[in-house]
Amino acid sequence: MALEIRQSQKLAQKLVLTQQLQQAIELLALSSQELIEAVNKELLENPALEEVPGSRNEEFSEAENALHEKAARTDAETSEQNNGQQEDSGVDWNKVLEEHRKSDGSRQASSGSRLDELPPIEATLASGQDLSDHLMWQLNLQSCTDAEFLAAEAIIHNLDHRGYLDMSLDEIGRETGAHRDAVEGALMIIRSFDPIGVAAHDLIECLLIQAKHHWPEDNYFVELITRHLGDLERRDYPAIARSMGVHEEDVVEYHRMVKTLEPWPGRPFNDAPDRYIIPDITVEKVGDEWRIQQNDDGMPRLRVSAYYQKVLADLTSSKNDKAYIKERLESADFLIKSIYKRQRTIHKVMECILDRQRGFFEGGAERLKPLVLRDIAEEIGVHESTVSRVTTNKYVQCSHGIFELKYFFNAGISRLHGEDVAAEAVRQKIRKLISEEDGKKPLSDQKIVQLLVADNIKIARRTVAKYREAMNILPSSRRKTVF
Repeated sequence: MALEIRQSQKLAQKLVLTQQLQQAIELLALSSQELIEAVNKELLENPALEEVPGSRNEEFSEAENALHEKAARTDAETSEQNNGQQEDSGVDWNKVLEEHRKSDGSRQASSGSRLDELPPIEATLASGQDLSDHLMWQLNLQSCTDAEFLAAEAIIHNLDHRGYLDMSLDEIGRETGAHRDAVEGALMIIRSFDPIGVAAHDLIECLLIQAKHHWPEDNYFVELITRHLGDLERRDYPAIARSMGVHEEDVVEYHRMVKTLEPWPGRPFNDAPDRYIIPDITVEKVGDEWRIQQNDDGMPRLRVSAYYQKVLADLTSSKNDKAYIKERLESADFLIKSIYKRQRTIHKVMECILDRQRGFFEGGAERLKPLVLRDIAEEIGVHESTVSRVTTNKYVQCSHGIFELKYFFNAGISRLHGEDVAAEAVRQKIRKLISEEDGKKPLSDQKIVQLLVADNIKIARRTVAKYREAMNILPSSRRKTVF
């Protein structure tokens, strides 16, 4: 088959998004803090976009100006008083000050204040110590050979977040060039450090190390942990007692002792940084009226540069200059309109959520109603994708806490009589039932189903199990308290 180049026409439909439309869609999905960052970046790149002076925090600016004026007046009054005293007393203050500079006290004063001798603020910030630093500090205090030190250092730096050793001893030896005996000696040294149980290869070995450290004379722990850990999890005390030849009361006491051990020795050193959420919207009730307030803190008011508008109207400007300025002015104008439209869309969505989920804002999560994106989209006249972007990564603060807007959208669960109830409301009811149960007789999933049916909620047992697992709640067999 011969190849040839020829022209042909083809009719097709496709969606083309302009750069400005793409920018508007991106702004819609940003949180308030991300929007501020995007605006600050645009202010740097677009000379036709200006920030209204003092718009970020006008109250602070006025207060700061007032303080400066008051301080200036005070300095002026003090200066006048000193001049008057100098004229009245006839003392040559210049000579006195010169003599004071030559004294020892003046040298201390001229060298700077006592605050200058303090370390910088970044040196005083508290920072948590990680597991590697904690172990290396202990290793440096330990007496060992050079080969053991190298192997111990390699072991420390190959621990995972749980405190377990990810590498085999042979791999440690090949990496450091240390002999097998040196690697084993290094491992024994590390396992004697705090926290006890560190550098174990798995959970069973970790628990055995701790048990031998706390109860070195009790030999039952080896069999209990290596063979009956699953039975302990299921609380099958009779089976353990028969297998080990001990009384069931002793097994219960051993279980109590095992529960004091730490399965992840590295856990105390894995403090995750706090995640701060700044709400985009605040909903509060004033009297009998609900008010929606959008968070504009740190968000500057923008305007199109009047100077560049004059340059564009200037007849002496070149054609290339006018084309560039026109493009920048249009971009600035479109950004301002996009931000305004974004704020209005968020406000409309929040108004609809407040109207449909008023029971939540008044009574809590158990009064949530079923709600889907289509309901809000049809009410405010936008596409579902727009509502999805508006409710993603946006948070509202109310009397019950801070919630993502997505939280208010839930599937419906049928009632035996009356309107449907939101899935989140059912999850909260399940959580409440479990929190109020008798620890010695925990509620099974089937019993929870019966209690929900009595509360006019029709739900399957497998759905209860799914919701319980999603909330990280153990099954009834593992929630039972024996001691």
